Amino acid sequence: LSAAAFGALALTATIIAPVDAQEKTVMVGGAAMFPSRNIIQNAVNSRDHTTLVAAVKAAGLVDTLEGKGPFTVFAPTNAAFGKLPAGTVDTLVKPENKATLTKILTYHVVPGKLEASGLTDGKKLKTVEGEELTVRKADGKVMIVDAKGGTSTVTIPNVNQSNGVIHVIDTVLMPAS
Repeated sequence: LSAAAFGALALTATIIAPVDAQEKTVMVGGAAMFPSRNIIQNAVNSRDHTTLVAAVKAAGLVDTLEGKGPFTVFAPTNAAFGKLPAGTVDTLVKPENKATLTKILTYHVVPGKLEASGLTDGKKLKTVEGEELTVRKADGKVMIVDAKGGTSTVTIPNVNQSNGVIHVIDTVLMPAS
């Protein structure tokens, strides 16, 4: 390959390179999260969020989370769901439990885009579900406290999406009712 041909080939590759390659990404669950993609488009690629994605599908929330938003999603990992009592997830994804599953999942979503810097100690966050979450900060960590007093730590903050932001958390948040 001549130098001129190589240069032309390299220029062509640069011009047709996907926009994704130029984006600032965050790795979650072994996959790059692209800010130009929506919450669902990114979440389906994370090995650490297969349970969350299955639950979102079972609850019929895919269209909502693909919507314009913006949304702030506190996204529990598979390990977070694994902390629940045995059989809980299997029970929740059954069609007859769709309302309960939807309530739990929408409790993890806050309207608007809240970066970690805006999650100040003591801040109350009204969820899409209707109840509040409380932010706690200690030792440089951001924690989210649910209505039952359960605490989840943000393990990966500020995963930007085209329709909001995801903060990966290590425990499933539970509404009061």
